[in-house]
Amino acid sequence: MTKKKRIGIREISTLSSGATIWDTEVSCFGARRQKSEAVSYILFYRTAENRQRLHTIGRHGAPWTPEAARKEAKRILGSVANGADPAEAKKAKRHAESVSELCDLYFADAKAGRVLTRRKKPKKASTLVTDESRAERHIKPLLGRRAVSSISRSDIESFMHSVAEGKTATRGKTGKKRGLAIVRGGKGAATRTVGLLGAIFTYAVRRGIRADNPVRGVERFADGQRLRRLSEDEYGAVGRAIRLATEGGIWPAAIAAARFLAVTGWRSGEVVGLKRTEVDLTRRTAILGDTKTGQSIRPLSHAACDILREQKGEGDLLFPASKGEGSMTGFPKFWNKIAEFGALRDDVTPHVFRHSFASLANDLGYSEPTIAALIGHKGRSITSRYVHSADAVLLAAADAVANRTLELMGMAPMAQVIEFRQAASI
Repeated sequence: MTKKKRIGIREISTLSSGATIWDTEVSCFGARRQKSEAVSYILFYRTAENRQRLHTIGRHGAPWTPEAARKEAKRILGSVANGADPAEAKKAKRHAESVSELCDLYFADAKAGRVLTRRKKPKKASTLVTDESRAERHIKPLLGRRAVSSISRSDIESFMHSVAEGKTATRGKTGKKRGLAIVRGGKGAATRTVGLLGAIFTYAVRRGIRADNPVRGVERFADGQRLRRLSEDEYGAVGRAIRLATEGGIWPAAIAAARFLAVTGWRSGEVVGLKRTEVDLTRRTAILGDTKTGQSIRPLSHAACDILREQKGEGDLLFPASKGEGSMTGFPKFWNKIAEFGALRDDVTPHVFRHSFASLANDLGYSEPTIAALIGHKGRSITSRYVHSADAVLLAAADAVANRTLELMGMAPMAQVIEFRQAASI
């Protein structure tokens, strides 16, 4: 039986088994007695997506009196008007009592595209793989069993120092054949993992799982920038390594990707994911639709174009994997094999090409905006969104830096000179 009155103590005491009474003062606020003697205060509401929800405020008795429950109903309706969904948050809270469970909820929503980056886009699959690894290797071992509500700022600081000191360092097999995971920890890993924890607890706040973010205000270690650049001798060693690797049976697409990295300064992920549809060799321009900084327009030197023309595969990827479909996720291992041919130091990584390219451009006298445009750094002007090809100034700069790179590597530079039809600036 359903009635409508202003809910008070008398109405609660006379409520019969299975009956519900609705309040006349606050719309959709009611009290319901089940088959037992217990009476619960309830609230019906609709979300911003027009979904109907039933939220149980609590059972009658301390602290829930009719007046206290009525005030809570008003508060909840106010939060719903601002886009909250308390019933869903309550459900999530029940399923995220531990930090480990919270991590699982976060990654489930992230993979479904419901967790957005600062650019208001879902996280990339490659980023999620790295984030999940950090959660499994660092967060869950140290904090996984702790209750989400119990984590304080001091807990986060202790966690950060534990990772920095190598307490989560380990070696173990992965699910892949002959796969080996080496977890070292260190200050860089600690800083980046605390950043991930900040995102996870921000998600917890948004879902109503806890009221605050304990990561906020934690002072992290400086995330050291990788400023390593190749010396002239090392450039020569890279050139020798590439020549010997070509004769040594290394996957040709991997060698081509290494050469392309050297003459462009791109990120390795951008290279192994480069598609034929993103390249216009006539205009010597690449338009990358989804990079770390969003859509990016890159000038292509003649040397870079020559490398791309050599890729004769049938698929859309210019630098395909050696087995199966998809991008060349094993490029770091291929690079290590290439580096062995030149006896390169362990710290000569694919990212070192990026900084070395930018440093060479600076040595040649190019400005920071020009260098940023060459390698796809954030900061291009808003008008560049409407430009679909690189201008003559950028193409000349790309040729100059690529030719200097080839010269240092002991390879023949391109001799072609670009005629300037009009002046242009970045």
